Amino acid sequence: MSFTIGILKESKNPPDKRVAFTPEQCSNIQKLFPGSTVIVQQSNIRAFSDQEYRDKGLLLKEDVSEADVLFGVKEVKIDELIPNKCYFFFSHTIKKQSYNRELLRAVLKNNIQLVDYECLKDSKGNRLVGFGRYAGIVCAYNAFLTYGKRTASYKLKPANQCRDKKEMLTEFSKIKLPANFKLVLTGTGRVAKGALEVLEQLPITKVDTEDFLVKDFEQAVYTQLSVSDYIRKRDGDKVFEEREFYDHPENFESDFVKYAKVADMFIAGHYWDSKAPVFFASEDMQAADFKIRTIADISCDIAGPIPSTIRASSIEDPIYGYDRLSLAESGEINENVISVMAVDNLPCELPRDASEDFGNELMEKVLPSLLKKDREGIIERATIAEGGKLKRAYA
Repeated sequence: MSFTIGILKESKNPPDKRVAFTPEQCSNIQKLFPGSTVIVQQSNIRAFSDQEYRDKGLLLKEDVSEADVLFGVKEVKIDELIPNKCYFFFSHTIKKQSYNRELLRAVLKNNIQLVDYECLKDSKGNRLVGFGRYAGIVCAYNAFLTYGKRTASYKLKPANQCRDKKEMLTEFSKIKLPANFKLVLTGTGRVAKGALEVLEQLPITKVDTEDFLVKDFEQAVYTQLSVSDYIRKRDGDKVFEEREFYDHPENFESDFVKYAKVADMFIAGHYWDSKAPVFFASEDMQAADFKIRTIADISCDIAGPIPSTIRASSIEDPIYGYDRLSLAESGEINENVISVMAVDNLPCELPRDASEDFGNELMEKVLPSLLKKDREGIIERATIAEGGKLKRAYA
């Protein structure tokens, strides 16, 4: 069976340099799936040049309407949607986002099958693809970039000015941390694991939570917190059931402040639900014993679990100050000002590596279901719209 895959150019602004499949991966798709052809839409913003795709023997076109299925990254512009096609991209519609309501209507009107990457999950509900790993990698790097700027103790090259992760890693030798520097990382998923990849390359030692809270160290240290480390039952019950927390978060409260009293830096790599407790309140930040002065917030939930995340920052200008006493943004750097890094599109800083990682996941976990048989229902479960109607799970 012949099958044509189209690789879309990104059209959102600000420009996104990522792509679903690298030139090497596109070439491999044609080898691994007999009868498949990949065509690539021409683009002058992609992290991989058109010539890199041509060098792999791939066909580049402006018009990719002959493709059976089209792969992008971000939302496709309404006037660029091709009727009666299958699209894969992050649609940002499943939470009823009002800003993409018209996009969803256009998808239905044009009889498009829309498959959302965020909904590609296995039978147990685990996500199969995403950019979370590189969000964690870049966030952790940016956390130390922020600390270097705050303390003027070293200067790192911004990640987006590095060609790739390999070049970024060469910057680590510049990082200098004082004795008893303490960092707290929240989360245990792919985002936090990405952050750990950076921490494991740095002169910083992992310690358990109890030692982190009570001991002084002659070297820089960090600890990683799971939900049970910073959330407790309101009724004082010491038994923590994670399932109960996710089902009834209203019965729980934060126990994070004890870490904020000893940590210098906080990397927020958790997933947060609006029904869950916040990590700490504004009043906690105003307390004399609140020690954290550098916060790198991967999730970037505005007015969410971290009061100092009052807005998203940009790749070009990633850091802003937050005065913990006046509870307002500040352009100064002093002991009352917390340095906040809250870039909301972190993987875009290393688009080549992030794209390769994402494409590998697609090839391994999704393409067999698309190009052979969807025996496990992976594509079916991730299809938001088809045949001019919303699928039942999303209706």
